[in-house]
Amino acid sequence: MSSLSLEVRNQNKSYDQFLFKVPQLKAALSSVTMGAEKKVYTLEEVSKHSDRKDCWLVIDGKVYDVTKFLEDHPGGDEVLLSSTGKDATDDFDDVGHSTSARAMMDEYYVGDFDKAFIPAKTAKYTPPKQPHYNPDKTSDFIIRLLQFLVPLLILGLAFVVRAYTKSLTT
Repeated sequence: MSSLSLEVRNQNKSYDQFLFKVPQLKAALSSVTMGAEKKVYTLEEVSKHSDRKDCWLVIDGKVYDVTKFLEDHPGGDEVLLSSTGKDATDDFDDVGHSTSARAMMDEYYVGDFDKAFIPAKTAKYTPPKQPHYNPDKTSDFIIRLLQFLVPLLILGLAFVVRAYTKSLTT
């Protein structure tokens, strides 16, 4: 912390270098302001806070008390209330929140979620490939052959009919 604060305080550093250090400074300050020990909550503890008067969410392994934000949430309070008592990370990520919305989360942070209760992210389920369904069991080769031959037969029949009718008129 001391070397980081010295770098920030050093007036010989450029503004860009200061901005580069802001995330590190923010992380260092948050650990100091929140105390050395961060409270770790279990799913049971978090699920006790699931109503309008006391609403907690778990997002990305962190616990947030969003009670004060219920009325201000652009999607309405029901969206937040429906995500209590479980890991709401997928719900949060699916909406595509802005960087400013993610920055607002810091003021509602109350602690970390017990890592033992965070489910491992799994790949989405992809069903096995099914064979092409052909109800009449005709092979694809025969169908493609007929698609080529039938128009040729019709064209040939048209020429025969034209030649026959031309021979009758002469």
